[in-house]
Amino acid sequence: MTTSQTADPAVSPRRRRRWRYLAALLVALVLLVVGGRLAWTWLNPMGEQTVDRSQPVLLESIKDLSRFVGATGSFQVVVDLEKDANFLPDAIKGTRTLFVGAGGVDAYTDFSGLGKDAVTVSEDRTQATVRLPRAQLEKPSLNNSRSYVFAHQRGLFDRVQDFLSASPSDQRELYLLAEKKISEAAVSSDLRARADANTRTMLEGMLKSLGFTKVTVKFTDEP
Repeated sequence: MTTSQTADPAVSPRRRRRWRYLAALLVALVLLVVGGRLAWTWLNPMGEQTVDRSQPVLLESIKDLSRFVGATGSFQVVVDLEKDANFLPDAIKGTRTLFVGAGGVDAYTDFSGLGKDAVTVSEDRTQATVRLPRAQLEKPSLNNSRSYVFAHQRGLFDRVQDFLSASPSDQRELYLLAEKKISEAAVSSDLRARADANTRTMLEGMLKSLGFTKVTVKFTDEP
């Protein structure tokens, strides 16, 4: 004798309603999480917004240049600047900053002060002699994208002072010191001699292209 078990007709709809409820709750939870992330990304109350309210650039002057840049030197210097207190240890009062300064220096020949006798031509117009001043060095130009503070140590008093200061990271002294050291290095290098040689080559090529067969370029200290 076999007995067949039949499902309770009241249980199956109850389970279906329970699964539907759980599925709806899960969908609502997913929508809540996704919507919350989208709203946070869109609103982002903790984010920052950059607004450029700079004034239009004002052209102050235009200056005609009468110079030829014969050479450019690229320099890099590590500035080690330390400031100590007279009677306090470095941990209490004192700073030490390592600053990497990178920039370039142009060596140029100035043609603006040349007189009428700066260029002499032979009677048959086949030879030309040019007399020029020696190359000069332009002021160093630091590259801001390659210049940076490598390390910065501060005493306790300096940390507190920087925290209370409106502009704690003033690096003007570091930039000025880097420019000074790069300028001294440019003077000691052969940058001006290289510029003189390149200027001579440029003038010889230009004048020979105009028909002169012999071109002589002399600088002020040459006989």
